[in-house]
Amino acid sequence: MRFRAFLWLPAAVIFALVLFEVTMNPTTMERNRLGAIFVALMVVAALGVYLLPRWSARARSIRFSIVAVGMTSFLIVAGTAIAAAQEMFFSSHDLQLLLVVVGFGLVASFGFAFAVSRPITSDLRRIASTAQQVADGDFTATTKVKRSDEVGDLAIAFDAMAADLSLADQRRQAEDEARREFLTAVGHDLRSPLGSLQAAVEALQDGVAPDPVRYLDSMERDIGALHRLVDDIFLLARLEAGAVELRLLSVDVTEIADEAIEVLRPTAHRLGVNVELQAPGSITTDTAPEALGRVMRNLIDNAIRHSESNVVVSLAHTPDLVVRVTDDGAGFPPDFVDRAFESFTRADAARTRDGSGTGLGLAIAHRFVTALGGSIHAEPGPGGAVEFRLPS
Repeated sequence: MRFRAFLWLPAAVIFALVLFEVTMNPTTMERNRLGAIFVALMVVAALGVYLLPRWSARARSIRFSIVAVGMTSFLIVAGTAIAAAQEMFFSSHDLQLLLVVVGFGLVASFGFAFAVSRPITSDLRRIASTAQQVADGDFTATTKVKRSDEVGDLAIAFDAMAADLSLADQRRQAEDEARREFLTAVGHDLRSPLGSLQAAVEALQDGVAPDPVRYLDSMERDIGALHRLVDDIFLLARLEAGAVELRLLSVDVTEIADEAIEVLRPTAHRLGVNVELQAPGSITTDTAPEALGRVMRNLIDNAIRHSESNVVVSLAHTPDLVVRVTDDGAGFPPDFVDRAFESFTRADAARTRDGSGTGLGLAIAHRFVTALGGSIHAEPGPGGAVEFRLPS
């Protein structure tokens, strides 16, 4: 690359000599003298090409570099003109006039170089100032530089980087908030069964339990709740990591829905809720049966715990598989619908009929439906309604 930077110098000399030969028809002496001048100036220009980049890399401002390059270029041209004039035996009057013109050109070149360099250095300082703002944490800062050259490309790239950093910072803050909420929710959901277990154990140890069998049954329920919480957390972590393998099989969706209802019928009976299945007969599709069953159980269980008396599970084939679970409870508040499928979220913990539930059921259902290539959404109340679609 360094060698290529010098190739234009002999090319310029050859071009000038050819042009001189064609336009001036010089004598042999004039040709030799002018050739010597061009060769000498080529050496001077080569030194400039070698030294100027090294000097400009150490200069404190790019403006100095631009002015220095402009001045060097002008002086080389002016020196060539003066040397050629002397060798061509210009009169003293003509030579003085040439010197005056060269002096004017020198001042004009300096002014032009200074004027051109000023907006460049100003825009570069603006980019540097914006970079410092971003480094201090202000990711909304922009350069506001509008140019069509490389400096403009740098400003566009920097603004794009700052925008990406702003989005990344927003995601980080959201993840930090979600992590805090997650830990708070886990602590809350662990504290209740653990506290109940501790009280039951202490009562049995102290011999003050009036009905040990009832205490043991209560302890068994608490242990089951802990198992379900741990299993749900583990399953959700695997789903988010993409570590759950889903095998697609041809299944009867109506049968899976009926099985989910039967599993949850004892809970519904205990809470005085009737669960009804509405389906146009057998619906067969290719999906992951275990995942689909888990989604249905989670949605039906959530509806039962928030219902007053009735839950309806309706199936349709349009041609996508559409499953809709509704209840006659208060439903989702409008400001909660968008967060209904986040982990450990509850619109109101007191709304559940029995106060149970980990807040992971809808989150797990959402991950399963998404993994199967479908979509799921909740609708605002009154009345709870969750619907999901799967491709068939």
